[in-house]
Amino acid sequence: MIPRFIQLPQKQNFFLFGPRQSGKSTLIKKTFSQKSCIYYDLLHSETYRRFLANPELLRREIRTAVSSKKISHVIVDEVQKIPQLLDEIHSLIESKEPLNFVLSGSSSRKLKRHKANMLAGRAWTLNLFPFIYREISSSFELDKALRFGTLPTVYLAKEDIVKSEILRSYVNTYIKEEIELEANIRNLGGFLRFLPLAAAQNGEIVNYSNIARETGINYKTVREYYKILEDTLLGFFLLPYGKSIRKKMTKHPKFYFFDSGVVSALTRKLSVPFVENNYEYGKMFEQFIICELIRMNSYKRMDLNFSFYRTEGGAEVDCIIETPTGKTVALEIKSTSMPDFSHCSGLYSFKQKVSGAELILACKTPNPIKLKNALAMPWQEALQHIEGCS
Repeated sequence: MIPRFIQLPQKQNFFLFGPRQSGKSTLIKKTFSQKSCIYYDLLHSETYRRFLANPELLRREIRTAVSSKKISHVIVDEVQKIPQLLDEIHSLIESKEPLNFVLSGSSSRKLKRHKANMLAGRAWTLNLFPFIYREISSSFELDKALRFGTLPTVYLAKEDIVKSEILRSYVNTYIKEEIELEANIRNLGGFLRFLPLAAAQNGEIVNYSNIARETGINYKTVREYYKILEDTLLGFFLLPYGKSIRKKMTKHPKFYFFDSGVVSALTRKLSVPFVENNYEYGKMFEQFIICELIRMNSYKRMDLNFSFYRTEGGAEVDCIIETPTGKTVALEIKSTSMPDFSHCSGLYSFKQKVSGAELILACKTPNPIKLKNALAMPWQEALQHIEGCS
């Protein structure tokens, strides 16, 4: 098993959320000794049916097990499938049973929709993502990561054709199942028309009106569909830079899917030859770096704030990073190996607005290069530098 960067707490109750096949079950089983755990997998139909019919059975079984042998942890996998179980878990926590609960799931949307007991103040919330670069650096191939993403089952597959088939299955089965079963979509056909269009706009400013027009779905529903993608951990929004929260919310955000391989599958590009340094390659590289930042921020609890910068005149910076200490880093992302001043025009524009900002160009240069008051860096070094800014 490839060691994961995230550290699961041993003496805390916690939720572990993450997209399907991100490695949640594998990580949990590796971290906690099966000898001292009770493990429930709600994907098992018999287990699911038992607890769906009688949720309090969970509490009775756990108390019986605790009385007969030494148990330190109770693991409930895919807990979102039966939200009522959280009331039973809450009861056990309040009764001061010497247990910690590990509750995993692919989404909290169903739990929130059912107004489930989220154990406020009694359980941490952690997220697991596909592999980050640091987890697989010894075998890392950038072009493979951009084309196929870093979902563990995909990344560890040896042949490209196998990677492609896993991703096709993921899109055709897991995503549709996730949305249909967990998000309570009324018009599944409309959502399935929406998905490839949203993927085609990956990393761009969201144009709700265009998607509504092309899919025949109303504007409000398109916004709701994007919210479903966010809630089911299939993507995230990047808001425009600004000090006013109200102004941020009135401007359109960017939206990034959580994995580039899933984007390739949704846009039916898995079989298309991968050409380095064309437009699509550059967009995938940008997504890769943004996702690395989001994942690192979550794992290290850095509390960084991310946004993008764009002026009416067209000046852009891919990512603005604001630290809790007040530092601002403007990060431009280019797949070039020969950076020059033209790649930094958006950074220079931002510097005029925020004079104290640090300007970084993350790219494929083998060595750092000073470009006026911006610094072009190998993307690996840029990620490490930002990690140290907190």
